[in-house]
Amino acid sequence: MSSTDELCVPPDRPIHPLLAARFSPLVFDPDHVLADADEDGLLEAARWAPSAGNSQPWMFHLRRRGDPGHDLLTSRLASSSARWAPTASALVVNLAHRFVEGTDWPYSEFADYDLGQAVAHMTIQATAMGLSCRQFRAFDLAGLSGDLHVPDGWVVVSMTAIGRSLEEDASRQRRTPAELRLDGSDRRDPLGR
Repeated sequence: MSSTDELCVPPDRPIHPLLAARFSPLVFDPDHVLADADEDGLLEAARWAPSAGNSQPWMFHLRRRGDPGHDLLTSRLASSSARWAPTASALVVNLAHRFVEGTDWPYSEFADYDLGQAVAHMTIQATAMGLSCRQFRAFDLAGLSGDLHVPDGWVVVSMTAIGRSLEEDASRQRRTPAELRLDGSDRRDPLGR
């Protein structure tokens, strides 16, 4: 798929086409190469994400397929993600600055949330570039953290596979807007279970 318009699954309400086109593929083009300028653009988008107190508590370890260090990342994938993630053009380890170095004091109680914002910005930028992202947590967290010599106070939270999707069907189910709302007055399960 080369056009984000071909990937659109119509939303119930009008939203920006980039948001409608975004999806998480399991099949990436093994021949696509992420250019230096593409990598820079993705990181620039993440850099402009909002954060509590402008703390910017995120960091990324990005390795393109075939580059030194990529095999280290793929060696730590769980069997479920090892079936598809290695063919992505790049794998990104997403880290959050949770603690003040050398203490158990929170650096930012919003670090994971802010990292999520940065990854979302990167994801939408990728969509604008005709690429797709899939975030995942199916990997050896302790092993990868040790391999990367993660700095004190920082933690690996997730990974993102980035590349050109080869999937033909981007259909997906989404919860309704009504299911997303919690009014606080009903003690029943908001999903009606």
